[in-house]
Amino acid sequence: MLGGLWAELRKEWSEHKDDPRPPVFIIVCKNVKIAKVVYEWLGEDKCPDPGIPPVGIPGFRNEGTSPTTIRVDTKVVHETDTGQAKSDEDAWMRFTLDTVGKTYWPADTQGRSVYPEGFFDLAKKLERPHEYPPGRDVRCIVSVGMLTEGWDCNTVTHVIGLRPFQSQLLCEQVVGRALRRTGYEVDEDGLLPEEVAKVFGVPFEIVPFKASGAPAPPAPLRTHVHALAERVRLELQFPWVDGFTRAIRGRIAVDWGHIPELELDPTQYPSIVELGPLVIDSQGRVVPTLGSERVTLEPFRTGKRVQGLAFDLARALTEQLVDRTGIEIPKHALFPQLLGAAQRYLREKVHVPPQAQLVDVYLPSYFAKAFYNLRDHVRPDVSEGEAPEIPLYDTSRRPGSSADVDLWTRRPVTVTRKSHVNYVVTDSSWEAAAVPILDDHPLVAAYVKNAGLGFTIPYQVVGEDHDYVPDFLIRLEGEPRRHLILEIKGHDEIEEYKIAAAARWVEAVNAEKSWGKWYYGLVKKIEAIDAVIRAAHAAGDEGAVVFRRDQAA
Repeated sequence: MLGGLWAELRKEWSEHKDDPRPPVFIIVCKNVKIAKVVYEWLGEDKCPDPGIPPVGIPGFRNEGTSPTTIRVDTKVVHETDTGQAKSDEDAWMRFTLDTVGKTYWPADTQGRSVYPEGFFDLAKKLERPHEYPPGRDVRCIVSVGMLTEGWDCNTVTHVIGLRPFQSQLLCEQVVGRALRRTGYEVDEDGLLPEEVAKVFGVPFEIVPFKASGAPAPPAPLRTHVHALAERVRLELQFPWVDGFTRAIRGRIAVDWGHIPELELDPTQYPSIVELGPLVIDSQGRVVPTLGSERVTLEPFRTGKRVQGLAFDLARALTEQLVDRTGIEIPKHALFPQLLGAAQRYLREKVHVPPQAQLVDVYLPSYFAKAFYNLRDHVRPDVSEGEAPEIPLYDTSRRPGSSADVDLWTRRPVTVTRKSHVNYVVTDSSWEAAAVPILDDHPLVAAYVKNAGLGFTIPYQVVGEDHDYVPDFLIRLEGEPRRHLILEIKGHDEIEEYKIAAAARWVEAVNAEKSWGKWYYGLVKKIEAIDAVIRAAHAAGDEGAVVFRRDQAA
């Protein structure tokens, strides 16, 4: 029954013609003996008993060099997980399992396929095809026990359990293999469209539900967004930056140009609150009354001084920074510098409305923001001879590249001309409007939308880690090569934190020098894109690296 449903789904997917990958069927067996019988029945059309008819699912039958049904044993999975495959066939099975749902290999800058380590030599040794991933055509997986936890195929649509399930965890793990979505684009209501997986033989209910009875809506068409081999000259590469390193031995500086300001908000901490008793009105409802008592912040403010506030900020910063984060300055020399920085921050960067007072920064959320804003913007004082801050690159990965973009999307797309990637996935009308500007601009050599690219800039907001995902990467015309990170943004409550993070990123990468010159631009109007591109192109080696335009120049 479930096999028939799979065959119907496969036909439906193939008719859409927007994603060549087949749906994947998983059967979890109790032991190797059962798995072997099931595999031979499905994949080799061998009936396990004369009284059992042929399975009748042609899509599962192995008929060519690329298998459609495979059998994976727990022992093989464990051995290959630990890098101790006992045979070449076991190693090949691992490559097959890891590439289920992948239709082709990623390519390098020359358009050549990039294979997993050891794959090409093994394919040559076994005389197997290497031009495409060995798991490309897999439609059915017969497994003994669980597939490895890191296995991440997102086209599993059907699961059958042919084994006893004696733990809730095992049920969850089996069902979890079918819960990976094929896409994460929201529909016009801002919600993820429904995706359904059918599970038999697993006694597990994720959440109680009530079926609507309505037929599932037709799946919307999706667009394949990927790099084009014929446009390899337009490839853009970038480094993976995990963090920053510094060695400050004598003098610190603060990035005053990008440190976020602190706005005291009386609605968060009202300076006066009227209290009153709860009474019951004529209809029996409990309602509050006012006027019986007034509570203010004055008792909290009593005895607190701005000088003491700066001292406490500097003391907390010193304890946090000394002997760590690359600062080698002893406490007695670091504290006075941080005290001066705290005093300047309170004087210049804290906005105090009439109902508030500067000592209100002692309130917990304000104090935390002031502390982290200062801590995260301490830099080496290059003007006093300190070495500049440089990035910590993730050297375990090859550089990020537009060649790696390969995704299917239901979002609107716009055709490109100066991009290595065939489409720009447009998350807003502004991004759609930016495409012809970038395609036609004389100073733009190439660009790529940061969708499926993986380019992120690490930053923190009040001690919490975040990743900033800018909109576009642009390579500017001329030599040496220069790049512009472009953000097209409306209102953003944490905009200042993102700008500061981008400024730190480009300054550190520029100081390290191996990746050429980088700039960052933020525009609030489409018409301002031209001004930012021209400003970045005209900037010299010692000029500004951050350009911000709220309107066309």
